[in-house]
Amino acid sequence: MKKVIVVACSRNRVIGKNNQLVWRMPADLRFFKLTTMGHHLLLGRKTFESMGGALPGRTSIVITRNKNYKVPEGHYVVHSIEEGYALGEKLGLEVLMVLGGAEIYKQALPEIDEVILTHIDEEFEGDAFFPELVSKDWELLSSEAHSKDEKNPHDYEFRRYVRR
Repeated sequence: MKKVIVVACSRNRVIGKNNQLVWRMPADLRFFKLTTMGHHLLLGRKTFESMGGALPGRTSIVITRNKNYKVPEGHYVVHSIEEGYALGEKLGLEVLMVLGGAEIYKQALPEIDEVILTHIDEEFEGDAFFPELVSKDWELLSSEAHSKDEKNPHDYEFRRYVRR
């Protein structure tokens, strides 16, 4: 099973503040939807709740310490990242997408095969950060730069890294 992180972060590696994104980038939301559609998503409870719950066309595997946490039918609750990986294997998934938050990314990164990253070319204040990708471990496979426009207020780049 291929493990893939999907993340958007700023130049200073901010991914959020107060459990919310700190930018509005419709192009990234479209990219996120296209990238994740049809996949199983492994994510922390706070991230799951900040997105408003389960996303249409995707199956959520929510990590929480709460043994009584409930998710909609067809979605799953696990109590560790390892349990999430084991469930993905049991379900026979080809790809499992890891969506964060910060602590989940930190725990997941050593086992990740690929990182799909939207780089927002701006610095923001935040309280959640994406771990630094050590260049000796990762190869930039593709990159697609975009300039800000009337709907997207920051320059941004879609990057795809694979583990060396």
